[in-house]
Amino acid sequence: MGEQLFAVDSHTILYGVFGDPVRHSKSPIMLNRAFRESGINAVYAAFHVAPGALGDAVRGIRALGYRGVNVTIPHKVEVMQYLDEVDEGAQVIGAVNTIVNDNGRLVGYNTDGIGYVRSLKEENGLELAGRRVVLLGAGGAARGVGYALAREGVASLRIVNRTAERAVELAAALSAYADCAGAGMDGAAAAVRDADIVVNTTSAGMHPNVDDVPLDPELLHGGLVASDLIYNPLKTKFLAEAERRGAKVHGGLGMFIYQGAYAFEYWTGRPAPVAAMRQTVLEALGHQG
Repeated sequence: MGEQLFAVDSHTILYGVFGDPVRHSKSPIMLNRAFRESGINAVYAAFHVAPGALGDAVRGIRALGYRGVNVTIPHKVEVMQYLDEVDEGAQVIGAVNTIVNDNGRLVGYNTDGIGYVRSLKEENGLELAGRRVVLLGAGGAARGVGYALAREGVASLRIVNRTAERAVELAAALSAYADCAGAGMDGAAAAVRDADIVVNTTSAGMHPNVDDVPLDPELLHGGLVASDLIYNPLKTKFLAEAERRGAKVHGGLGMFIYQGAYAFEYWTGRPAPVAAMRQTVLEALGHQG
């Protein structure tokens, strides 16, 4: 493996993830493997930060000299008020998942959407410019992914959500960057018929509710790339149904790995060892990959 193992010593650089809950997080095994693989003397831990303690926890990054921290549910929005600077993409998305401590100055980024786009391009070899995309769902994940896709120059973004108002609202927020429109589920058939890529950003189909799908599978067709942000299971029912109809499929594991890869690169200035990170997460999920 070519791993250089460090004992934790007085030069070890500290990183972590803040969440509630956080014990299920695969980020520590993935990032610690990345540091080992790259020969970096660093340690990454999981911190259970209750909602009322977030401000103290962020001040702790500065006081203790942590170089970087990931931020997960439910802290991604609230954390922004405690930072010195928030990157433009994270401002538009309205959430931060990565903090870089630049000599006591805390800068917030959002690597979810750009991680998703990098995964789609590198794993499926997709050219995104000029593509027609449908997003299923209008929550925080849709906002991050929609913004990143819009910045890639997609031809159109159609946001379909059970509550039409939320879809229309998100489309309005993203229309500065791309041709966007929002609709309720009654708009799904027309949107998917004309689409090149359909992305599930909802939790429909996530373990343990593995039989759920985010829309009627009969709407899927062979001209699509069907993409899911869920990675447990690795292949959701939505993707299996799409594959049966001749569509290409793209699972959510890559988004998780690449959002971590971008965080690693922001923190270290080094290219992330993506293959090793992927292998570690697959092993942790019980798949030999």
